Amino acid sequence: MAAQTPSRVPRDWSAVIKFVAVLILALVIVSPLFLLVVASLKADRFQILADMGSFRAFWVSDPTLQNFREVWTFSGALPFGRYLLNSLVILFVTVLGGVFLNSMAAFVLAWGRLPGRAIILTALIGLYIVPQESIVLPLLTLVNRVGLSDSFAAQILPFMASPLYIFLIYQFFIQVPRDIYDAATVDGAGPFRIYWSVFLPISLPVLATVAILLGIETWNQYLWPLMVTQTDRARPISVGIASFFGHDSVYWNSAMAASVMMMIPVLIFYLAFQKWFVSSFISSAVKG
Repeated sequence: MAAQTPSRVPRDWSAVIKFVAVLILALVIVSPLFLLVVASLKADRFQILADMGSFRAFWVSDPTLQNFREVWTFSGALPFGRYLLNSLVILFVTVLGGVFLNSMAAFVLAWGRLPGRAIILTALIGLYIVPQESIVLPLLTLVNRVGLSDSFAAQILPFMASPLYIFLIYQFFIQVPRDIYDAATVDGAGPFRIYWSVFLPISLPVLATVAILLGIETWNQYLWPLMVTQTDRARPISVGIASFFGHDSVYWNSAMAASVMMMIPVLIFYLAFQKWFVSSFISSAVKG
């Protein structure tokens, strides 16, 4: 028994060190979000500024929802209720349309009879390397000429298709055994029926991954919506929150409440697709 003690002690210390490291990492990640929520429950912006820099920033003695009631409006100078609904509409349409558009393009690339498929794939990778900021001005000119400025369409259509997501789904589709495609063809199914009834049901993990990545990218868009929206009609909440800053006085309590409102929908969106998202990464790691 005495001979086993030295080997057991390092193993126990290793587990403790791993636990402490994970705990510190979790605190570093979660603490800013917790501070944001706590600050949004404080009624006085001066109290928020006074508590910053001390542990009092992580505690609220008299929580209130007054900040959320003031921010959740559909009229006035900053109608954040309207901004949030605009963002939800843009998110829903972009993700839904993007998943189907990218998956259909990937299916055609993987199983369609396209000449020069290798050239198309190379072009897709090349397009992904091009920074988005380098094409915003030509894209803005195009949007203005077709009359889509200050609209939902201007924020949805340019970002539904993505070379990255097409290539990601394509990598999944080409790993499907050929026998499955041939069996569906023998049964008389056409290309769209095979895509819809065979490939989509078995590709839920990769589609969920694309939905989460595309959703987060859409929700966090700032530069493009700032350029194409001039009124509150289609302005998203990411641009609306920036309206709090750049002035002589910043109402931090309202800004914190608006930030929490912006954070909650995308967090719910992630949790809804988390199961397929994790399974997709696990399967990719196993195959790799």
